[in-house]
Amino acid sequence: MAETVEIKLQEYFKNQDFKIGDALPKEMELAEALGVSRNVIREALSRFRMLGLIESRKKRGMILTSPNILGGMERVLHPKFMDKKSLMDIFKLRLVLEMGMSDLLFIYKTDQDIKDLERIIAKKKKKDKTLFKLEFEIEFHGKLYEISRNETMKKFQYLLLPVFEHVIEYESELKAPRTGTATHEDIVRELKTGTPESFRTAMKKHLEPHFEMLKQWKNGNL
Repeated sequence: MAETVEIKLQEYFKNQDFKIGDALPKEMELAEALGVSRNVIREALSRFRMLGLIESRKKRGMILTSPNILGGMERVLHPKFMDKKSLMDIFKLRLVLEMGMSDLLFIYKTDQDIKDLERIIAKKKKKDKTLFKLEFEIEFHGKLYEISRNETMKKFQYLLLPVFEHVIEYESELKAPRTGTATHEDIVRELKTGTPESFRTAMKKHLEPHFEMLKQWKNGNL
């Protein structure tokens, strides 16, 4: 019943044209408007609070708020709670984001952003010139998400880290190279002097091992 009322409440808020920051009717008024008991309304509102859709304010009562759209995912987005197919589906999202963010990067990049990426590369070279280091890969790609100036994408990338680490371990079973034919240096060079199209090409080459892994997984070789 509470789930049904959730849907009815959403429709009610839309039909009444409530906007972010508006005070909502009291529980009894909502119960009467929807023709249900106050207890059911209270349960539905409690779920909305968990989702960040409403919150209580002093002297104003319930307020419609802008939710943290990734908040619910944060509780369940971990390899231990997902089967292999779900893990791969989530990992594909990461690949799509990194292949598709090039236009945003070229809009928002600054000279300081380029310097930050070059600093990350220099730190990796100084510490280890040959071995693949997951922490540097995460730091480098995390900086790209930061350059996009999209907080939702940045938070999503952070949530993906456990999945990313798990898939990287899974990829260790492959005989394919651990790194693609385009290096971090190639990616930065394209971001610095290239175009969104040339950046996408470099990123695709950089992510080649991941795409190869997906092909093998699809064909049942893993």
